Amino acid sequence: MAAARLDEVNLPAGRGVRRSVLKACAMTLVAASWASGAIFGAYILAFFGGVALSGTADRWNESLPQLHDAATPLATIAIGSHFITGGTLLLLGPIQLIGAVRRRVPRLHRWMGRLYVLSAGLAGLGGLAFIGAKGTIGGAVMSAGFGLYGTLMVGLAVLTYAGARDRRYEAHRAWAIRLFALTVGSWLYRMEYGFWFLTVGRIGHDPDFSGWFDAAMAFFFYLPNLAVAEFFIRAKRSTSNSATNWAAAVILLLAAMFVMVATWSFTVDYWGPGMVSGFSGAPAA
Repeated sequence: MAAARLDEVNLPAGRGVRRSVLKACAMTLVAASWASGAIFGAYILAFFGGVALSGTADRWNESLPQLHDAATPLATIAIGSHFITGGTLLLLGPIQLIGAVRRRVPRLHRWMGRLYVLSAGLAGLGGLAFIGAKGTIGGAVMSAGFGLYGTLMVGLAVLTYAGARDRRYEAHRAWAIRLFALTVGSWLYRMEYGFWFLTVGRIGHDPDFSGWFDAAMAFFFYLPNLAVAEFFIRAKRSTSNSATNWAAAVILLLAAMFVMVATWSFTVDYWGPGMVSGFSGAPAA
C-alpha cells in the first residue's frame, strides 16, 4: 500500500517537499482507513451475517436498538441490504484510489468502479427505505440526518458514474473522492461514538438517541468528511498556495491518527467481541 501511487495525490508541480508530505499524509489516511474498514467489514459479516444465519437476527438490536423487528420485514430487508453493500464499499473504496490499479489494470478499475457506485446507490436507497418504513430510534432529527446522508450517497454515486461515462475524468475523480468520504460515514459513526464514550463518557447521549450529542452526530458523521474531501480537492488543484497544501497535510495526518486510535479502541472493546459473538452464537460480553 505504501508503495502505491494514488491519483488523488498526483499533485501539480510545486515544491518537492510540500508535494511529498501531502502525498505521504494522504497515503497514511487511506491505508489507515482501509485497514479499519476491513476490520469493520469483517465485523459486519461475522456479527450481522452470523446471527442471521443462525436464525437469531433479532440480535442485530445489540448493535443498535430497533434495527430488527419481525413486524416490519421490509425495513429488515432494507437495512440488511444496507449492511451488505456498506461492507462492500469499505473494502473496495480504497482500492479505487490506487493509481497503479487504474493504470495497469484499467478494466478491473472500471468494473470495480461500477460495483462501487452500484453498492453506494443501493446502500443509500436501503437506508432511505428503512427510514421510510420504520423511522429511526432517535426521531425526527436522526431521521433527517440519516435521510440526508442516504440522499447524498445516491446523488454522489450517480455523479461519479456520470463523470466516468462522459469521460470527464477530473470531475469523475473529484466526485469519487467526495463519495469515498461519504461512504466511510457509517463506519466513522460507530468509531466516533466509541471515541466519545472513551474520552468523556455518555455525556449528551440518551438510550433512545435523543440527547444533544446524538442530535449532533446525526449530521457530524458525514458532513465534516465532505468538508475535508473538498479541502483536499482544492489543495490538489492548487499550484501556488503552499499554506493550503500544508494545512491539507496537517488535516489528513490528524484524521489518520484519529482513525488509528479509534480503530484500536473499537476493535478491542466492540468489533472483536462482536465477531466472536457472531461466530459462536453467544451474546458479546
